[in-house]
Amino acid sequence: MSDVSDSDLGRFRTVQRLAYDCAEAIGASLQPGITERDATAAMRTWLVGRGVDDWLHRPFAWFGDRTAFKGFRFPHQFFPTDRKLERGMPYILDVAPVVDGYAADIGYAGCLGENAVHSRLLADLEAYRSLILQGVRARKSLRAIYRDVDGLLAQQGHANRHRRYPFGVLAHRVDVVRNTAPRWTVAGFGIRSLRTMVGDVMVGARAGWSPFWGPSRFSDHAPAPGLWAVEPHLGHGGVGAKFEELLVVTEGDAFWLDDDLPHVRRWRTGAVRAA
Repeated sequence: MSDVSDSDLGRFRTVQRLAYDCAEAIGASLQPGITERDATAAMRTWLVGRGVDDWLHRPFAWFGDRTAFKGFRFPHQFFPTDRKLERGMPYILDVAPVVDGYAADIGYAGCLGENAVHSRLLADLEAYRSLILQGVRARKSLRAIYRDVDGLLAQQGHANRHRRYPFGVLAHRVDVVRNTAPRWTVAGFGIRSLRTMVGDVMVGARAGWSPFWGPSRFSDHAPAPGLWAVEPHLGHGGVGAKFEELLVVTEGDAFWLDDDLPHVRRWRTGAVRAA
């Protein structure tokens, strides 16, 4: 598997910034009484109006204790509901748009007003960005890095909420979406993107790697070159927070696709601090 070209990286970066611009804009517009469904509809409208022509997955929004996936047992519980936002309530906006075949998958955590637990989670998330990057650069197995993340979670006193995602993934592969399937969505996921992911599963099975970075033996291999949407998701009681962004893995190195993202700016400016 070859490294991604600089030209392709630029296209992925543009889509990722577009997705984060959307999350920031919609996050800034949230008011008490708005529902998760209202928020996701606003995100779809915002993105389609700016050139998004397909989806890896349509927008998700989680309010209140749903940010910590409290009580989640079945896949349908991830989809937006009529939960209303209230003062002091955390929220997560998650979306994966595609523009001309180039995809991003982002997660944006915020809060309507003040919440000390949420502020602590946002501050504590910073350590995961460096921990994960260092592990990949050291060529540790994805499974070993997953365990390192669990170790840091235990040290900080938080719960692992990304384990609630399908296959318990910390990350998944993202590729250029190039096939002739209709631009339809099924259960919120784009058919073209699903077909691309199935192709990754088949290629990876033959080559000894998995496009799903989880805790199982299928992730017991060195990081495969390409782009990975990485999403450490912390929970503490009924409060959850995460970031999700693209990590670039090459044959000899690794780096985050973009260092000018909302959560990175928060840490750099000291806008969030542990309580």
